[in-house]
Amino acid sequence: MGRQKLRKFFLASALAVPLLTFLSPSWFSLMGVGPSWSVLWLLPWALVNGPNSGSLAGFSLGLILDAISIGDGTHVPVLILLGFWWGRIGRRDLLIDSNFSLGCLAWIGSVVLGISFWIQFSLTHIGRQEVLFNSWSLHTILCQAILTGLLAPLACTWLLTLFKGPKSTFISK
Repeated sequence: MGRQKLRKFFLASALAVPLLTFLSPSWFSLMGVGPSWSVLWLLPWALVNGPNSGSLAGFSLGLILDAISIGDGTHVPVLILLGFWWGRIGRRDLLIDSNFSLGCLAWIGSVVLGISFWIQFSLTHIGRQEVLFNSWSLHTILCQAILTGLLAPLACTWLLTLFKGPKSTFISK
C-alpha cells in the first residue's frame, strides 16, 4: 500500500470512530449500551505510534467526540492519558501480542473512560445526594467495558496489523 493510501486509510479509520459512536448500531449493543469505539481505535494507534502520537490522537478524537455528544462530560483528558499510557507500553516493547492482553487493556481503558464520565457528571450535579450512587452509571460502565473487552481482540488485532504496515511481525496468539 502506498504512503498516500495509508494516510487516507488512517484518516478514514479515525473518522469512522465518531460515525460509529453517533450511529450506535443497536444490533451491536449489550443491554442498550454500545462499545467504546474510541478506545478500540486509540489502543492500536498508540501502541504502534508511541506516546506523543497517542496523546495527540486522543486529543483530536476527544474533541471530535465532544462536538457530537450532548452530555456534561468530556472525552479529552481521559483519551489523552490513555493514548500516552498505551503509547509508552508500545514503546517499551512489552509483549502485547496476545488477544487477552489487548482485551484487558481495552477493558481497563473503557472502565477508566466510564469512571471519568461518572465523576464529571457527579461534579456537575454536586448538590444532589442521589447522583453519587446511581444504577445507570454502574450499568453503563460495566456493559460498555464488557463489550469493548470482548470486541478488542478482533478489532485491535486487525487495526494493529494495518497500522504496522505490510511488513508487520504482529501475530496474535
